[in-house]
Amino acid sequence: GGKGANLGEMINAGFPVPNGFVVTSHAYYHFIQENKLDIKIKHLLSTTNFDHSKSLDQVSLLIKKLVKTGTMSDELMKAIVSSYNTLGGILEYPLVAVRSSATAEDLANASFAGQQETYLNVKGDAVLLEKIKEGWASLFDARAIFYRHEQHFDHIKIGIALVVQKMVESEKSGVMFTLDPVTNDKSKIVIEAIYGLGELIVQGEENPDHYEVKKSDFSILNKKSSQQNKMLKKVGAENKEVQL
Repeated sequence: GGKGANLGEMINAGFPVPNGFVVTSHAYYHFIQENKLDIKIKHLLSTTNFDHSKSLDQVSLLIKKLVKTGTMSDELMKAIVSSYNTLGGILEYPLVAVRSSATAEDLANASFAGQQETYLNVKGDAVLLEKIKEGWASLFDARAIFYRHEQHFDHIKIGIALVVQKMVESEKSGVMFTLDPVTNDKSKIVIEAIYGLGELIVQGEENPDHYEVKKSDFSILNKKSSQQNKMLKKVGAENKEVQL
């Protein structure tokens, strides 16, 4: 997927990117074929009434259940656990984020970004393996199925890779665009930021602060602060929304 590929390039170029690994789309396709899920998924999708949300929700639940209860090969489980263990120290299970990187996430004529799930502060072999299956299953969320149907994409051909990356316990987080995403102005960098973990900005649940920065001298051309009422942070073993 694009996200995994770009993170790999950034690490190789020396950017301060938290370490991690990618469970590639090949692993996902292999899992689907081994469990003979392609036939079952095709059958369920053929019974869907795409104009009725109840029908979509029902089919989505059934497909996700099939994926979550499928069996991962020993080879794949060993590879994931071994890669996961290299991210931690000798005695600790590291905290990681599991983020989707779909094979067709940002195309010229369609954007699948933000349609799949992200899991934060994941800890332990068993939990990680479970979250990977949940990440694969999120490819069949009702809105993702509907969007692919509208765009005439083959549901079986679209794959999903998952980025497993060390967590950063961020006090503030956000998104940076290396050009203005609205006007395509390449002389600007646009940054949007919130308090706490970044998931609330990705899901559109909090209004971020907005900054426009001039590339040539990093001066701030424009900034707009927003009232933020909550933030997401790790409390004990859970991610909790905390009032600000």
